Amino acid sequence: MKQKVVIRVSMGDHEKCRSKALKIAVSFSGVESVALQGPEKDQILVIGEIDAVSLATLLRKKVGHSEIVSVGAVDQKKVEEKIDANVNKNEVTMMTPLYYTLYPYGSTHYPVYDILPNHEPSCSIM
Repeated sequence: MKQKVVIRVSMGDHEKCRSKALKIAVSFSGVESVALQGPEKDQILVIGEIDAVSLATLLRKKVGHSEIVSVGAVDQKKVEEKIDANVNKNEVTMMTPLYYTLYPYGSTHYPVYDILPNHEPSCSIM
């Protein structure tokens, strides 16, 4: 069951502590999303199938004092609507490399991209 867990971590005003806490939370097994919240950005919002107590203990060992503020179930409809809205806003087509050229003797690998058929040249002479 997916949970929404809010953990308050005493990080002070240090950006390094915030990034360390976020890295720890993201690397925890079962985590789907992590965000900072609160007026001082001292609360970590974690969504996923996680053990809140073990995550708080790990944050307490690695970063500083941490306490669980709230634990609750996640409403799937709201999450799916947010994902759909973000997908529609961020419709960007990216070209994926077809293959990477391989050169012997440890040379640099350069990606080779497929040219789109409706690509118009930027040069006016062509």
